[in-house]
Amino acid sequence: MDSTPRGSTPIRRRPTPSTQRSGARSTDPEDLVSEPTTPRTAPVALRPRRELLAWRNAIFVIFALSGLSIATWVARLPAIRDNLDLTTGTVGLLILGMSIGSIIGLVASQHLLARLGPRNGMRLTLGLVAAGLLLIGVGASLVPLEGIVLVGLIIFGFGNGALDVMMNVEGAAAEQELGKTVMPLMHACFSFGTVAGAGLGALASAAGVEVFWHALILAAVIAVAAVIAVRFVPAEQAVVDLDDTPKAPWRERLRESLSVWADGRLILIGVIMLGMAFAEGSANDWLALAVVDGHEQSNTTGALVYGVFVTAMTVGRIVGGPLIDRFGRVPVLQVSAGAAIAGLVLFILTPVTGLMVLGTVLWGLGASLGFPVGMSAAADDSKHAAARVSAVAMIGYCAFLVGPPLIGILGDGIGLLNALFVVLVLIVLAGLASPAARESNRRKR
Repeated sequence: MDSTPRGSTPIRRRPTPSTQRSGARSTDPEDLVSEPTTPRTAPVALRPRRELLAWRNAIFVIFALSGLSIATWVARLPAIRDNLDLTTGTVGLLILGMSIGSIIGLVASQHLLARLGPRNGMRLTLGLVAAGLLLIGVGASLVPLEGIVLVGLIIFGFGNGALDVMMNVEGAAAEQELGKTVMPLMHACFSFGTVAGAGLGALASAAGVEVFWHALILAAVIAVAAVIAVRFVPAEQAVVDLDDTPKAPWRERLRESLSVWADGRLILIGVIMLGMAFAEGSANDWLALAVVDGHEQSNTTGALVYGVFVTAMTVGRIVGGPLIDRFGRVPVLQVSAGAAIAGLVLFILTPVTGLMVLGTVLWGLGASLGFPVGMSAAADDSKHAAARVSAVAMIGYCAFLVGPPLIGILGDGIGLLNALFVVLVLIVLAGLASPAARESNRRKR
């Protein structure tokens, strides 16, 4: 009896050197994706190329929608702060609410994946992202109340936190089937979304558009695009083993997935995620306000400089895949950490606007690859990919939980620019932990 779950694609193992002579070609009549150039030891699912590309492109869109939602909030944060007359510390506490929601979403993501599957799980979480963004807009200008904004941020954070795991798990699975590094490109789509969100936010700020109307329009765009994109995501998680026995109950699978926390290498990958997520997240949370308050620029300029940051991240993620395939994860991560440190120091210390923008570019380029490369490294063990990705993402999101109130409290006392020195320590630690992300085939050489 065929034990493959409905909605999933059967898994077959690619021939290994011991079972296929050099130069031999597969005789499978299906239109399959090409063989990977880098040897892989994990089972790889073979899908018709058209189906695989549709799956990959759907994940591209979902990454972009997540980035669009986050950039919409960040770009309008100075306006929200002004509308509600908030202090830096209070803004930090509001962002803390979003971070707590994100952590809960990360914890719940494995349960949601097990119960709903990736297609329905992403449909639900993107709906929550849109709803949370709309509530933020309501509390920011339609009915100006901090409590409404806080509730919206918690829902918004939960949706994006759970979505983050789901889209990275699906992205890593598609990457393995494609046989080449595409996770940085997927995260580049996230950055494309942030560039679009930052640009639209700057235009809305310059045109004097109320935050509510801006949020309403973007929430509708996210909801409609999500309904279209998720149709091409598999209904079930890919089956990664060749055992024909029925799958264990979801509670047993959940307990097994928690065992990944005993893996020391995975914890070090989490350190990489922690430092680079802090580098990226501190910009997402505070860059616009640091430009406005620290460098005494306008709200519109703050949104534009944030746009420079996310554009640099986009460029880094586009070129990052080929660089990683050529040089490996570790050297690229180490160079990235150095660029992020140099850029952040320049951003903090220089009084010259042009040099501040240059520092922003280096900061964005340096922070661009840590998160996607960490996700790929965590997913090297395809059998436990969901649990491992969730674990390192949870470590990374600790930066989003601890960072906002810490920087907010320090910013109240010593200024936002000086508070950003905290980020440097974690970036250094991420650079030192980079060897943990080494590819499995490179480790065996």
